[in-house]
Amino acid sequence: MSPPIDIRHWLEEREEGLSPYAAKSRLSRGRKLDEEPCPMRTAFQRDRDRIIHCKAFRRLKHKTQVFIAPLGDHYVTRLTHTLEVSQIGRSISRALNLNEDLTEAIALGHDLGHTPFGHEGEEVLNNLYPGGFRHNEQSLRVVDILEKDGRGLNLTWEVREGILKHAKTGADILGEEWGSVDTLEGQVCKIADIIAYINHDIGDAVRAGILSEDDLPHQAVAILGHSHSERINTLVSDVVNFSWAATGADGGTPSIGMGQVTQEAANTLRQFLFKKVYNIAREEAERAREVVRLLYQYFTAHDEALPQEYKLGDDSVERRVVDYISGMTDNYALSIAEQIIHPQHE
Repeated sequence: MSPPIDIRHWLEEREEGLSPYAAKSRLSRGRKLDEEPCPMRTAFQRDRDRIIHCKAFRRLKHKTQVFIAPLGDHYVTRLTHTLEVSQIGRSISRALNLNEDLTEAIALGHDLGHTPFGHEGEEVLNNLYPGGFRHNEQSLRVVDILEKDGRGLNLTWEVREGILKHAKTGADILGEEWGSVDTLEGQVCKIADIIAYINHDIGDAVRAGILSEDDLPHQAVAILGHSHSERINTLVSDVVNFSWAATGADGGTPSIGMGQVTQEAANTLRQFLFKKVYNIAREEAERAREVVRLLYQYFTAHDEALPQEYKLGDDSVERRVVDYISGMTDNYALSIAEQIIHPQHE
């Protein structure tokens, strides 16, 4: 039964009070398939809810961020990372009077296509699959095709574009290869992703005994802060201050960025993590790479062993195998690999 008043129209009218540069849900470029609007939610709110309730979102809780299947309870997973990106992105969007609902939907969906074993799994699949593999493209494939038995989630263009273009390809923050997103909310998510991971990955590295807080680059720490909360507060505040033109309050060209000093400090910290944490974690992850290689080789040779939902459509065997593997959690991938190596005979 429909509500006594059209809540969606009321919410869309409230969006008119947002920045003139904010994305308005009623002006969305739409969905691939037309559908009746929801009487209770805007288009972007509906997308957010579809993402939260999809199977790929649930699996994020058992997917690695940096360290492979860590034993401690407090290491970051893809799910906790996603929630941190959403929180940071919403804080920035709220301060800049942008559309929080669009920001939240993009943030919640940005890593749905990530492989097990973090970027190790991504790198192996990229090398094995002839078409190449990038997790942002797979995230879009998840919401467009793989969810709901091949029907996808039918999300709006703005959310889909933000998901596809969130990745940085290893480029420096806001550097020449940073890439662009059409909506300011998508730009917010792109920078919120960086703010989240360079901070929580420090905590995980300290927890793993790879480094201590004292090992961090002193100049960067002096600028950004000596604790997790200080660094996030510094970075978020700087993004808001630098990007104030996005509010439409004082003219200027709207964009999302950082001041030069903060940006250089953040890049210094990020480069330090690549050298002292990510590369070390990669050296210890050969077992994970072996598992992904084994799974790919086995299922491309035995496609009849794929689950039924991955036998639908007319995609190549390799494409379906990549879809299956990339959707696995770390422990599920390890379990399937173990069954392949040591099959149980009745």
